[in-house]
Amino acid sequence: MPMKNLLPLFLDIAGRDVLLVGGGRVAAAKLDQLLGAGARVRVVSPLVVAEIARTPGIDIVRRAFQPADLDGAWFVVAAAIPDVNRQVAAAAEARRIFVNAVDDPANASAYLSGVVRRNDVTIAISTSGVAPALTSLVREALDAVLPLDFGEWLRVARLQRRAWRRDAVPMDERKPLLLEALNLIYDRPRRGDGGRRARALRYTAARHVTAAQPIRTAIDPAVPWLHAPEDSWL
Repeated sequence: MPMKNLLPLFLDIAGRDVLLVGGGRVAAAKLDQLLGAGARVRVVSPLVVAEIARTPGIDIVRRAFQPADLDGAWFVVAAAIPDVNRQVAAAAEARRIFVNAVDDPANASAYLSGVVRRNDVTIAISTSGVAPALTSLVREALDAVLPLDFGEWLRVARLQRRAWRRDAVPMDERKPLLLEALNLIYDRPRRGDGGRRARALRYTAARHVTAAQPIRTAIDPAVPWLHAPEDSWL
């Protein structure tokens, strides 16, 4: 199966109707994800495991899938046997509804990803549904190397963005300013520079952060790789 060029996307399904076809353990795991995102979930399956049956706040229909089950749905997850997944995929395609078919990429038009979360920062990894084990390994690797204090990164970035918009700072100038502000979180005076670098960073940050919300500098440990020039993704 050829690899697809996918559009990375985060969906807001809170309060929206989502159909989950299937009632086994795999479906139960997907149900947790959907409920965690705030979706209104309807489960359609002749049989459902106890974990699904005792979940409050969901609609359970104990029968085989019917195309009309998709009426009103914003998104559908097919977590049944391949024959049923094919029926779901065909019906969803006719209605222009995206479908995630669990471990069945041939019948999917959307692929749930491996996710790393740090506070309000979310990083998603996908292998287009063809190598879920690799997705899991990459997710675990990122989870191990990313700093635990991403919440502070986000706090600083929000303050910086507010000031940039207020001061009409051009877009191409913002990334280096953010890098300097994030480095300031971990910055310690370096031997031999007389503290010049630390003072320069503090001056740079001070131009773009209000005095009422100063950047804290007490977080530890330092993150040396944050200073490296190859970290252009910041």
